[in-house]
Order: sequence, then C-alpha cells, then structure tokens
Amino acid sequence: MFPSSDFFSGLRLAQRAHFPALAGGALVVLVLAAWMAAQFSARQPTTVALDVGFSAMRLLLPLVMVLMTQELLSREFDRRYFLSSLTYPRARHRLLLGRFAALAMLCLGLLLVMSVVLGLAVTLIGKGYEQVTPVSLGQPYLVAIAFLALDLLVLTALAAFLAMVASTPSFVLVGTFGFLLVARSFAAIVELLNRNAAVVADAEGYRAGIGTLGYLLPDLGALDVRMVALYGRLDFLPADWPWLVLGCLAYAFALLGLAVWALQRKRFA
Repeated sequence: MFPSSDFFSGLRLAQRAHFPALAGGALVVLVLAAWMAAQFSARQPTTVALDVGFSAMRLLLPLVMVLMTQELLSREFDRRYFLSSLTYPRARHRLLLGRFAALAMLCLGLLLVMSVVLGLAVTLIGKGYEQVTPVSLGQPYLVAIAFLALDLLVLTALAAFLAMVASTPSFVLVGTFGFLLVARSFAAIVELLNRNAAVVADAEGYRAGIGTLGYLLPDLGALDVRMVALYGRLDFLPADWPWLVLGCLAYAFALLGLAVWALQRKRFA
C-alpha cells in the first residue's frame, strides 16, 4: 500500500519550508537568465536563451531538491521528529518512500512548470526575429526535458540515500553536488584526453583513473541532450540512449534501495 500519510506530511513540510517561495525564486532566475542571455546575443537570440535556460534549470533544480531533502528527510532525525513518526509497529521504509514520493513529485512538478515558462519566454524572445536555424519547442524539447527529469531523479535518489547515512544535513548538500559535478563531467574529461593527450602530463594514467568512474557512476553528462531542442534534430541523441536511460533508472532504484536498507539498520540515540 502506498504510504499516503507520509506523502501528504511531506507536502505539508515542504510548504512550511517555503517551497513555493523557492520555486518562485527559481522561476524568476530562469526567466532573467534566459532574457539577459538573449539581449547580449547579436545573433540566434532564441537559441542562446534556450541554451542558458537549460543550464539554469540543471543548476537550480538540484539546489531546490537538496534543500527540500534536508527538510523532508535529514531534519526528521536532526530534530528528533522520528520519535513520533517511526513509532512501532510502523515500518520505517514507509516514511522514506512516502517522503521520497513527495520530494520527487515536487521537483518534477517544478521541472514541468519551469519548462513551460522557459518555452513561453523563448517564444516571446523570438517574436519579430526569424533565425536561420530556429529552436524546436515540440517533440525535441519534450525529449530534452524528459532526459533532464531522469537526471533529477537520479540526484533525488542519491540525496535520499545521503540523508539516511549522513550525520548532518549539510553533508547532503556537499555530497549531492560533489556527485553531480563528477557524474556530469568525467565522460567529457575522458573524451578530451582521447582527443588531445597533451592537455596534462601522463594523460594515459589520468585517463585510466577517470575512466574507472564509468563503472561506478552514471554518465549524467550524456543526459544533457539540449542540442536536440536547440537545432530540432533527434540525431543528436546518444547512440546508446536506451541503455543510458535503463542504466540511470537502475542506478536510481539501487540508490533508493540502499536508502531503505540504511534506514532499516539506522540506530537512534
């Protein structure tokens, strides 16, 4: 049975933690970033606005997600709310799954709103100016947003796991953004070293060391497929995108399973 009470309590906690204000601030930053980028672009203003908008969403959404994870999960133990929320015979995993569902719904809902607002902003920016290569806000845009949602799902599962094992809420922020930085960049670094070995000394050893991360982390950098929306061409998708999607989904569910396992074995003082 779905833990609905924990789901709705998570939504109430998010409201008390000023999620609407955070979401509104993120939307304002998104629109300002896209509009200012377009104003400073002499050519292709809608392409630049959409590109910067995607970059803003890939930064703002994880930030909002981590802040909400701290409130919905980390502070449950930091403020000792678990004395009432985990009373016997209630199963511990119900609390985690309910709060995770609330967190995922809030973040994916914010992603949906931001994608609509960005699409409207780009449409307004492009009025009166016809580009040679117009952006595509149809199916390619939806594909790019879907891949961004998968990226956010993996990060949300990681943040939930860190909230179960960390002793302080701040570690969730540091750990999630550290993971984000590495998982989004290691594949690009390996590709750079393959193309230009003169970038660093001992490029072979450096490449082998970073390449090991490919067996431990999902390639979140490959989920950034904004090019399909910027140029309206689905052939910009990675050749192995079905395996990429399945791998990231499996990684997210594995992290969520580890979070449940950690909570079941967590000892409370």
